[in-house]
Amino acid sequence: MTTVNLWIDGKNVTARQGMTVMEAAEEAGIRIPHLCYHPLLEKTGACRLCVVEIEGARALQSSCTVPVAEGMRVHTMTQRVINARKTVLELLLANHPTECLTCEKAGDCALQDYAYEYNVRSDVYPGKKKEYPLEDNNPFFTRDHNKCIVCGRCIRMCADIQGQYAIDYAYRGFSTRVLTAYDESLVDSPCVFCGNCISVCPVGALTPKWERGKGRKWQYEKVRSVCPYCGVGCQIYLHVKDSKVIGVSAADGPANRGLLCVKGRFGQDFLEHPDRLTKPLIRVDGRFVEAEWEEALSLVAEKLSAIRDKYGPDALGFLSSAKVTNEENYLMQKLARAVFGTNNVDHCARLCHASSVAGLAASFGSGAMTNSIEEIENADVIFVIGSNTKEAHPVIGTYITRAISKGARLIVADPRKTDLAACADVHLQHLPGSDVALLNAMMHVILRDRLHNEDFIRNRTEGFTELKEMLEEYSPEVAEGITGVPADKMEIAARIFATAKKGTILYSMGITQHTTGTDNVMSIANLAMLTGHIGRESTGVNPLRGQNNVQGACDMGALPNVFPGYQRVDDPTARGKFEKAWGRALPDKVGLTVVEMMNAARAGQIRGMFIMGENPMVSDPDISHVKESLEQLEFLVVLDIFPTETAQLAHVVLPAAAYAEKEGTFTNTERRVQRIYRAVPPPGQARPDWLVLCQIAKAAGYEMDYDSPADILAEVATLTPSYGGISYERLDGEGLQWPCPDPGHPGTRYLHKDKFTRGLGRFYPVAFKEPAEWPDKDYPLILSTGRVLYHYHTGSMSRRARALDELVPGGYVEIHPKTAEALGIADGQMVRVETRRGWVDTKARVTDTVSQRVIFMPFHFAEAAANVLTNPALDPVAKIPELKVCAARVTLAGKGDAQ
Repeated sequence: MTTVNLWIDGKNVTARQGMTVMEAAEEAGIRIPHLCYHPLLEKTGACRLCVVEIEGARALQSSCTVPVAEGMRVHTMTQRVINARKTVLELLLANHPTECLTCEKAGDCALQDYAYEYNVRSDVYPGKKKEYPLEDNNPFFTRDHNKCIVCGRCIRMCADIQGQYAIDYAYRGFSTRVLTAYDESLVDSPCVFCGNCISVCPVGALTPKWERGKGRKWQYEKVRSVCPYCGVGCQIYLHVKDSKVIGVSAADGPANRGLLCVKGRFGQDFLEHPDRLTKPLIRVDGRFVEAEWEEALSLVAEKLSAIRDKYGPDALGFLSSAKVTNEENYLMQKLARAVFGTNNVDHCARLCHASSVAGLAASFGSGAMTNSIEEIENADVIFVIGSNTKEAHPVIGTYITRAISKGARLIVADPRKTDLAACADVHLQHLPGSDVALLNAMMHVILRDRLHNEDFIRNRTEGFTELKEMLEEYSPEVAEGITGVPADKMEIAARIFATAKKGTILYSMGITQHTTGTDNVMSIANLAMLTGHIGRESTGVNPLRGQNNVQGACDMGALPNVFPGYQRVDDPTARGKFEKAWGRALPDKVGLTVVEMMNAARAGQIRGMFIMGENPMVSDPDISHVKESLEQLEFLVVLDIFPTETAQLAHVVLPAAAYAEKEGTFTNTERRVQRIYRAVPPPGQARPDWLVLCQIAKAAGYEMDYDSPADILAEVATLTPSYGGISYERLDGEGLQWPCPDPGHPGTRYLHKDKFTRGLGRFYPVAFKEPAEWPDKDYPLILSTGRVLYHYHTGSMSRRARALDELVPGGYVEIHPKTAEALGIADGQMVRVETRRGWVDTKARVTDTVSQRVIFMPFHFAEAAANVLTNPALDPVAKIPELKVCAARVTLAGKGDAQ
């Protein structure tokens, strides 16, 4: 790396070539004031507050834009510089409100700080003042144009980082303001309310409503944590005052680098919601009554033990959770196996990424995301398939935006015209369930045109001949008939991806939630190996995990077939290791998955269940069947933070501490283990899940005695090779990415560098199979389900976050305009969506986001639960249900069946 030597205020400074004077000064510990500059944003030099004197230059120079040069001599605090800065500040204050006593930003306002530092008064240039009304027409934050200094930070954040372009400069001179197009409401603009504009605003022009009047910067403590929503693993600061979380800001974490999405910034007030469970509840004569912990714990242990003793250990089922910590998932599967003797333990990864674990393990030897989130920005081709990234993983969407700004090309395969698809060079709008045909056609083109990576295939893979033979049947023309995608589009996409230097694939549940989910994943692996886009930075196959700790829950063995670290329960060596550590004989038969448990409960084979932090009454397919199954149980205990739809059916409900109320670790989608810290106490008598699990084990006669979650992770490290070097002492700051086999290991940024985990990567010839249920004359439409930006999973948290629920208070079904016209349906009308499992009434949203044959419903809303409708048919390998495709019909509500 080339360096430059220069002098700043008489200090010899060595800087990297290409750095600006300001960047060099900051690295050298020399502070230069600025307002428009921000390290995340493009440099403009607009505010002129950062001017410096450079010997040989006639005029003062903006230090944020001038690059360093060899021998340059810079002076940052000459009288000329100070006078210039004072003039800039005096002009800004000439029409800036001086209501610092009541301004939310007081004490955290750059303009206020600089005015104090430079002893600047507001009356030097008397004149006209701005008198704009306060803009208060969204539930998240207010905009005060009178306080805006027109620095442009918010505009650049919205455009360059978020890629939304919701705001820009309007008018000129004194009248210049930052507005949406045509000055419409932010709610009606492309704004996604990420609040990243707030984080870069240097003054009080943008203020979060949640935090208003609750405390100034010097009045609250900032506690570092990890966002509890999606699997990105954004680090956050919780603002704590009087033992309450009063606000949130972004930390400079490795996954988010100072950015957040709308849920991360504005969706944490569920912590203080009055619905929080605060005392144990026991059902007596059909209603819940409050109980003491000792009574509740004794009852749980007694009932579960009695069922085990009467019917056998496999009459019990345990559902762990992707929302709780690694340590708690580890203890839940240990409770099931060592205390009650069953491998019937699973969690919601079964409903989202079980096929990733199965498919990638078969192809590569490891079922995890191969590369790191930050690497996405430096890919030159990004292929997103089955992922609405900008809504389901919004911060990862910003990395895609930045990659595009650097010249990357984007291919999106999605049945819907999402915001991400609108950014794509090629949008492949295929029918749900046709992914294998689409991928095979792309590979057919790559082989036909000899664009495959022969060296990589020869040296790093096996099974190529069988794949090549199978792909001959999948010309783009054949695939067009299956997918609905024009053949020429598939040709273009194939060539773009194959000719990339660094091509990366991102996918999510649009790939996995199928009866062919494992096939879909193996097809993606085939494409990556065929082109050699694996085992290098900014390449790879990257499943984006849906919940904050899906990856960790799988790592910890909250699955029916593996112990922690994916060590199989039917492997005598692995089982012997855990038997020795836990002091109990362990079952050797693979247990039941979540859907299989529900079926077994309905059949009377499972008699008792323990559900921690899961809500299958909203998340699982065919909810009517789930309800019948849970009602059939002799005993159901739920450990959660809210009285969820599932908890309403329980015999005992135990109140749990939320993420901000306990210690622990989460593992994000890029395999990064990060700490969470206790910021506030739990409400009432709520307890951390790990402590409750230990106490139930003790009540059942087994000692699980730990002083803290750190002790639990230390035990994990002794039994789980990939976590062998991970400890609390090493996790402060950015955390560690597994595999991290020993305490001296730095963690692993990307997998499969020189060889695959299994040795050679394995090509699997995967033929297209139709979904389990396809449209017919009775049910002529394809129903697909998914997430929306403003809500999360079953809504138990996000629907109790005031602003999120205010903006999107209920469910809907998307219908194409031509389909709606044929059915006599208008936008906003109540309609009935019906499948072979049941029906729900919801609002119609008429939009060309979907194609004519497809309808789409978000699944977050219990009162219009999409999973009443979905198909519980399973992938035969991963046992994941087909949540993304089923046959449906739509009528006006109350008008009878569709024709």
